[in-house]
Parts: sequence; C-alpha cells; structure tokens
Amino acid sequence: MKKLFDATVWKFLLVGAANTLVGSGVMFLLYNLAHVNYWVAVCANYVAGGILSFFLNKYFTFRNQERSAAQVLRFILTVAVCAAIAYGLARPAVRWALAGYGSTIQENVAMLAGMVLYTGLNYFGQRFFAFRESGES
Repeated sequence: MKKLFDATVWKFLLVGAANTLVGSGVMFLLYNLAHVNYWVAVCANYVAGGILSFFLNKYFTFRNQERSAAQVLRFILTVAVCAAIAYGLARPAVRWALAGYGSTIQENVAMLAGMVLYTGLNYFGQRFFAFRESGES
C-alpha cells in the first residue's frame, strides 16, 4: 500500500494543477479573446493539457525513459478510458443524488465529481499502464 501512495502521488497532483492552469488558460483565451467555438476551445484545452501532462508525468512524476509510439498510444488510451469512465459515472450519479436541483447545478457538480474521479483513475492508469516501469505488467 505504501508503494501505491508514494511521492509520485504528490508529483502527479502538482502536474495536474499545472496542466489545468495551462489548458484552462488556453481554453478561456481562445473562447473569450479569439472568439473561437466552444467545442474548439474545450478540445484545445485537452490537447494542450494532455501534451503538457504527457511530458511532465513521463519525465518528472514517473521518471520514465521509454521512447516509443506504443507508450504514446498507452497514454492516449489511458486518458480516454479514464475520462469515459469518470464522466460517464459522475453525471448519472450526480443527477440521481441532486434530483431536486436544476440541471446547471447538477452538471457543474457532475463535472467536478468527474474531475476528481478522473484524477484518481488517471493516476493509476498512467503509473501502472502508460508509464509502467520496464518489466512490469
């Protein structure tokens, strides 16, 4: 259990804060200053944050030296699966739990809950799948 919650957890959270700031900055600047479409701004957020996350987690958090297209694909797969699970579970759960509230409140809480669930799932996915140590399965 100690190995699961070592210094990499704190590094991962620090990287997450950095990529949230960068991605959100890109999104809000594009949307509000460049007046691009909502979905384009949101996608740019995930692309910018994802690229930063890949490199910071690879070299800073997990100190991984592998260089392969397979690793990039594992990272993308990890992010996609974790997001689908986290946001797919959060939305119906929050809608059920907050049935008496309006959809704006429900969806904002669902996004927050999805972010928390995504962070936990993504940590384990990146640590044990995308950036696993050589010889680990």
